[in-house]
Amino acid sequence: MTDKNQDKTIERPPVVVIMGHIDHGKSTLLDHIRKSNIVSAEAGGITQHLGAYEVEHKGEDGSDKRITFLDTPGHEAFCGVRNRGSKVADVGILIISAEDGVKPQTIEALNCIKKDKLPYIVAINKIDSPRANVDMAKNSLVENEIYLEGFGGDVPYVEISAKEGTNIDQLLDLVLIVSEVEELKGIRENNATGFVIESHKDKNKGITSTLIIKDGTLNQGEFVVCKAAFAPVRIYEDFKGDSITTAYFSTPVKISGWSDFPEVGEVFETLNSKKEAEAYCKENKEISYNLNQMISSSEDEFVIPIIIKADTHGSIEAIEHELEKVKPQNAKIKVVITETGNITEKDIKVASGNQNSLVIGFGINIDKQAEIMRERLDVNVKTFKIIYELTEWVENTTDEMRPRIEVEEATGKAKILAQFSQTKSTQVAGGRVEEGSLVAGRQIKILRRDEEIGRGKIKELQQQKAKSSEVAEGNEFGITIETKIEIAPGDYIETFEVIKK
Repeated sequence: MTDKNQDKTIERPPVVVIMGHIDHGKSTLLDHIRKSNIVSAEAGGITQHLGAYEVEHKGEDGSDKRITFLDTPGHEAFCGVRNRGSKVADVGILIISAEDGVKPQTIEALNCIKKDKLPYIVAINKIDSPRANVDMAKNSLVENEIYLEGFGGDVPYVEISAKEGTNIDQLLDLVLIVSEVEELKGIRENNATGFVIESHKDKNKGITSTLIIKDGTLNQGEFVVCKAAFAPVRIYEDFKGDSITTAYFSTPVKISGWSDFPEVGEVFETLNSKKEAEAYCKENKEISYNLNQMISSSEDEFVIPIIIKADTHGSIEAIEHELEKVKPQNAKIKVVITETGNITEKDIKVASGNQNSLVIGFGINIDKQAEIMRERLDVNVKTFKIIYELTEWVENTTDEMRPRIEVEEATGKAKILAQFSQTKSTQVAGGRVEEGSLVAGRQIKILRRDEEIGRGKIKELQQQKAKSSEVAEGNEFGITIETKIEIAPGDYIETFEVIKK
């Protein structure tokens, strides 16, 4: 960015995403903020919402401030977008219920937020419910290493009722405060760039997509490009469906008439003519095809392509030798290009053809234009002067990228010695722990003659007629199990945890 452009840098409105467990009130909160009921509208097929919308909220100085909310289908889809989805947003809201506290989906959402280093606010929802227990919710956050302000940490939070609208203004105040700390900036004079957040086919308008502009200005008459797809900025609407001719950063817009489906989560850019747009798409199509041909992997194989640029051929050979030792679980690294010389725009373009690509430089630099392109396309590039640091970085980076497989690990096993009572959904029994320990609340497998006959959950444990949270190996216990399976003396129960490896 030139000094001249830096003078034109101005404050940019925040783009916000709400994430958390499916039943903790995300949709209700979005509906209240938007002052409409999208659920009933969608059920009747009346509207097709855009996937993002803008609201206004008064800042501390009394002026109206714009905030853009992403209306995503859920944090899994949001996180799965090229592992860079959170870069679409500037601020996250992690919503949890005051009735339930932290749930597994809450942790998944938090992991997504942390992975992308997204500043976030915790919204403790449903404080209007008779079952609300705010202290329990706060404790469950602490237990899961989410440390709120005033509770040993610096994560801002607010207690809300999305249903009643309680403290929603305070939540929006916090969003503006966090975004101010982040110093979000943009330059209106730049050509528009941003992200594709939604794509579908409209029977009247053809392929239509929702874009979030993150920098610059998008004008009618220009062309937007996203990898191998382009569209004229002709059928151009804001989030309300009104026709517009110009839009600025942090704004959601809808563009119709794409040549092909633009990939959700990908970067879009703006060009001035159809000729430029077609040439751009042709080049990106060839790059993507060539890189994927180089990989030539089976569909179920997770491949991480690596481009090596180094000062000499000897360095390249040494690096390849070291990389042969790097074997990430559930993934495979493949060196696809090796060349001497600096990292160039071409290298960045080739790498952008696959979301998992790494570009490694050794004893060389990144060309200035390549650095600009790297930031725009969000390609993972790193240069080194010491080979063991290079190897260590590749090991750590590929370990973070690789897919995780869920594995059930046994934590305890017990024999059932007596069955006392049963209802439709619970069993009361007695037994002895033979391996590990039993912990209240854990999931269990029910085994008969070493075969699994069903599953359940430990509702309550007793030891010597006193309620217990855990029973260790060698001890007898009483147990209430939530299950529809009829348990008999001689059966075994096995507790387990689901671990991602």
